[in-house]
Amino acid sequence: MKKTVQYLAFTLSLSGFSQVSFAEVVPAPNGIPFPADYINWDVIGTSHRIDNKTMRVILGNDIATKAARSGKINPWPKGAMLGKVVWKQGKNAHWPTAIEPEKFVHVEFMLKDVTKYKSTGGWGYARWVGRDLVRHGKDAGFANKCVACHTPVKKQDFVFTRPAPLYNGQN
Repeated sequence: MKKTVQYLAFTLSLSGFSQVSFAEVVPAPNGIPFPADYINWDVIGTSHRIDNKTMRVILGNDIATKAARSGKINPWPKGAMLGKVVWKQGKNAHWPTAIEPEKFVHVEFMLKDVTKYKSTGGWGYARWVGRDLVRHGKDAGFANKCVACHTPVKKQDFVFTRPAPLYNGQN
């Protein structure tokens, strides 16, 4: 897993993040600060959207990773934070049948707190777009669109991501 995180950090640096100081990123309109340590989080899963040809790596803070590894994700525990790094898919020049991350699109987060984010299914949402990490949304109401999209997975605690099963030598 450490090599995966190192690869992710390398890929992020190629995406131009070295030009952005994470400390200067403006918080989301609902007050969620940009979690600069997310590049050190563990990978929980991946997804690929065929409609817009984007690839995603889903990361989790320590609380989310522990919940994902133990299968205690419905509901996710308070303080769990999921991050999704999104790139346009590109072709691998040396492996024509493979796709790989190309242009960085955005990074988004979900923070679990059923009290604070009661009106949005117990999750706070945040997104930063482009290599300049411009916050998404004009005001805190932007999260209503997020939860509307996540409503189809309400029975999965509003989370689309299913943690990728890791082979442990026994399963």
